[in-house]
Amino acid sequence: MTRPSDMHRTGRNPLTLIHDDRRREPGASLEPRRRGDVEPARQTHPAVGEADALRAQLRELTADLRRVTSEFDNYRRRVVRDRRAVGEIAVANVLTGLLPVLDAIDQARRHGDVTGGFQRVAEVLEGELAALGLQPFGTVGDPFDPAWHEAVSCTHSDQVEQPTCTAILRPGYRVGGQLLRPAQAQVTEPPARR
Repeated sequence: MTRPSDMHRTGRNPLTLIHDDRRREPGASLEPRRRGDVEPARQTHPAVGEADALRAQLRELTADLRRVTSEFDNYRRRVVRDRRAVGEIAVANVLTGLLPVLDAIDQARRHGDVTGGFQRVAEVLEGELAALGLQPFGTVGDPFDPAWHEAVSCTHSDQVEQPTCTAILRPGYRVGGQLLRPAQAQVTEPPARR
């Protein structure tokens, strides 16, 4: 079969196209094989390679999704923890501001001035502050703990075996495990042994 454009070539034979129905294998060469040549690796079916690539991509995206989900869960827990901490700090600040009021009520009780309606107001106030978590501490006979008590004076006596609070001058307050104010105490300790 010749093409019309090939007919106008001067001094040359017309080109002829030969149709061959045989197919070459992918990766096969047209040159004859020589001894010792290594046969090229056969390529897998394109659909199988594509499926493996999609599976690998799916595994990678699934791992990314798990990582992002884990990061978001950690973020959410951190936000809840931080909000709780900010709330506790706010309550502690308000309660610390009300400690002088409680001191005044305690002093008025010692003088016998808390009676009638004022007594009811003092009880309601103390009940509401206790509902917020305010806990008074410091009683006579408690072992002295410098983390929770402030020693105002110290005496020696044979009647105690360890440093002990013998008088509480001002009660201490805490909210949960957080110290708002240490208790002021007179401390008695055993005499020094020689």
